[in-house]
Amino acid sequence: MTSTVPLPRRPVDPGAPDAGPCAGPEARARHWYENDLGWPTVPGRPLRLRTGVRFDVLDVPAEAGAKALRHLAPGSPVALRGDRMQLLLAVGSAEELPAVLAWLEWGTVALDLRVLGAGDTMEAPSPPAGTAAVRPWSGPAAVPSEPSVQGAAVWLRPPGPGREAGASLPAMPAMPASPPVGREGSAPDLVRLVDTVAAQCHRVRLRRACAARPAGRRDQPLAFS
Repeated sequence: MTSTVPLPRRPVDPGAPDAGPCAGPEARARHWYENDLGWPTVPGRPLRLRTGVRFDVLDVPAEAGAKALRHLAPGSPVALRGDRMQLLLAVGSAEELPAVLAWLEWGTVALDLRVLGAGDTMEAPSPPAGTAAVRPWSGPAAVPSEPSVQGAAVWLRPPGPGREAGASLPAMPAMPASPPVGREGSAPDLVRLVDTVAAQCHRVRLRRACAARPAGRRDQPLAFS
């Protein structure tokens, strides 16, 4: 089971740039991630976050991710980067994903998704300035109609104050012995999330494949699975 005990606060480095009011945006962002959230960053520019320490990441098409937001807790962070959505998961989920996909019978299907875990990094979205820097949240399937500006990462649902985000991340404490007859409402949060995302990724792929076919052959149906 994933622990929700916060990591110790990072010691203040006397040589680190000041994160006060006069500090630059990147210094303030790094200070917010490392000191307020306890999320380790990667030295250098642009600012990146280390995955596999406080969270893992499921990276999917935004269209597919929007359908899965209902499986997330209200405080579970979600980022957008261009036309991709990044769903934050509990640490260890990256290692579980291949087995979960196989268990759900998606293991042999080509899906446009990838997971980031230990040793990987993700672009750090700009921290919210109050709530003004965060895109409005108007419902479980609300996704901006236009990709984020110039592909920069932004928070669709930012992490909560302090270090509470870890408790809201989708996790899978244990795998059942066999798939439940009714997946909805009985499978662990991570399983429901992955099942929905996989199905939506498959639909997106089929839709794009159909659109790319010659006009004379579009009347031939494509199998869903």
